[in-house]
Amino acid sequence: MNQRLHNELWTSWASLLRSYAAAHGLNSTHQAVVEVSTDQIIFRVNDRWLRFTSCDMQHSGESPDSFKLNEDGTVTFCQHHEPAVSIAMDIAAEQFARQMLTEAR
Repeated sequence: MNQRLHNELWTSWASLLRSYAAAHGLNSTHQAVVEVSTDQIIFRVNDRWLRFTSCDMQHSGESPDSFKLNEDGTVTFCQHHEPAVSIAMDIAAEQFARQMLTEAR
């Protein structure tokens, strides 16, 4: 994947995480913060975090798992040594936001 496309997908991924964090935050007493840089995105809720890089993701206190943005607008990831799955970016972002904000309750 060329760098320009990766940058666009990276920006879109961060935007989706922010949007779904805000939406799920409406039903939560907690607020999510999404910090974005060129090499990582950190999604924080209270003392918990989820960090994304171009090749992995890591939940607070756990080992990194694989993560990849794909040219077709999907993400491929695996969690807790389960088989890798590829799903649409918006569905994945919604799932991660729901998980982070639901577990914060």
